[in-house]
Amino acid sequence: MTTMHALVLHQVGDVRYEPIPCPEPGPGQVRIRVGYCGVCGSDIPRLFEKGTYRFPLVCGHEFAGTVDLCGPDVEGFEKGQAVTVFPLIWCGRCSACERGNYAQCFDYSYLGSRENGAFAEYVVAPACNLLPVPEGVSLEEAAMTEPAAVALHALRRTGRNLTGLTVAVFGCGPIGLLAALWARLGGAAKILLFDVVEEKLSLARGLGFARAFSTKEEDPVRRIEIETMAQGADICIEAAGVPATLIQACSACGRGGHVVLLGNPATDVVLSAPLLSQMMRREVTVVGTWNSEYGVYTTSDDWHTTLSAMATGQFNVKPLISHKVPLVQAVEMLQAMHQRRVHSVKVLIAP
Repeated sequence: MTTMHALVLHQVGDVRYEPIPCPEPGPGQVRIRVGYCGVCGSDIPRLFEKGTYRFPLVCGHEFAGTVDLCGPDVEGFEKGQAVTVFPLIWCGRCSACERGNYAQCFDYSYLGSRENGAFAEYVVAPACNLLPVPEGVSLEEAAMTEPAAVALHALRRTGRNLTGLTVAVFGCGPIGLLAALWARLGGAAKILLFDVVEEKLSLARGLGFARAFSTKEEDPVRRIEIETMAQGADICIEAAGVPATLIQACSACGRGGHVVLLGNPATDVVLSAPLLSQMMRREVTVVGTWNSEYGVYTTSDDWHTTLSAMATGQFNVKPLISHKVPLVQAVEMLQAMHQRRVHSVKVLIAP
């Protein structure tokens, strides 16, 4: 095998389906035949607006597939084995890596943004980044491990037991819905979701979240005040990356509560002096979250927890998969997503 097909980003907005050399695994690496690769919310601006770290590049970092070929010094994997892949490639030398905090690596690489990712037939990754997919979990579900782990990490960043708490989620895209699903699984007593898009709210209600509200029709801060008898939400998750929703999340957070910054910011955010004063008085904790916790020597990290919850049936991501698109047709789909000509939740690209 010398060539494969991939979606190659040559410059901002110039995405082509074309043949490129098939990657060969080096020492400690594995070549994976991609089964499905999800389109992340960050992929669209990366492809059509902002660009990436180098060109040409194959994007795509939310994926699962099967082992195709192991490089030298790789043990424990066999051809045809189903795996999912943590896309951040850590250096192994910095202080964060020494602590096993790989997502905070000072000198990392990344599949799909710094080196070729999985909008392709094959991708190469370090063997230590691979996790076997448990029996009973499909490759479609396994391709959702990365965003599901990111959503779980966002809630874990609060350090709180969710049992009995009120959680408000601002933004009902895939990551917001995944966070809501984790909150429910964690025992939250009341989960409120907010968005401007009715299709997203309808999906949220279809997932069993009765308190899904349109911000076109009512003020989220007022709604949370009503639902909590003026106590405010215990945890507010900003999952839209919009200044207005972050301000709403800060305004609606109760005493001793947490605001979690999960959505990638679209522009600058200005918090007024009165709002900051209120947050200080209420002793609100604002936490940032990025990526997820992946462990090589533990099973309690976000990735193992996610796969385990999928395998037991506790965490069902299937309703979030709205489209499965062949790789050969993916450029058109990505353009339609960028131009908002199609309503989608999670799009999976299948070589």
